[in-house]
Amino acid sequence: MKKIALLFAGLSCLIACNSTQKEEESFSVKDVAIQEYNNFGGAVSSDKIYYKNVIAEKYQNLEEGDTIDIAFASTVNDVCKAKGCWMKVALDNGQETMVKFKDYGFFVPKDIEKDSVIVQGKAYVSETSVEELRHLASDAGKTEAEIAAITTPKKTFSFMAEGVLVKQ
Repeated sequence: MKKIALLFAGLSCLIACNSTQKEEESFSVKDVAIQEYNNFGGAVSSDKIYYKNVIAEKYQNLEEGDTIDIAFASTVNDVCKAKGCWMKVALDNGQETMVKFKDYGFFVPKDIEKDSVIVQGKAYVSETSVEELRHLASDAGKTEAEIAAITTPKKTFSFMAEGVLVKQ
């Protein structure tokens, strides 16, 4: 009987530790002081907002054509200097995702590099053509030599945002 009680106690500890770790992988928009953020596009209302390390893992499991509805928090690496019509958001291990905005229906400020953001929408993997890569490089203010050096398509982690929160 003691062995069964000890086994039950050990399993309870393992389950408790495991659920604590899962809680640290995400948070709810209810946990965020919304007044500290500017909202662009639709409302971000997800009960599960993942951290950038978790979203990087989810991208690894996607194939071209797959999509997942998800929300995550990270920082902006780059943003369109022409209109604010796209941004590149950091993932783990030096990776990033290209974020565009649903139906080209909203833009973000052009000066939000290094700012914290929360994005909600669809994550997917795509292949970006040489022409599109050159267009994006031009929007980002790259030199003619840097643009001409783009000669091969690239597998891209992409994200179609329905709503974006940018920390003030």
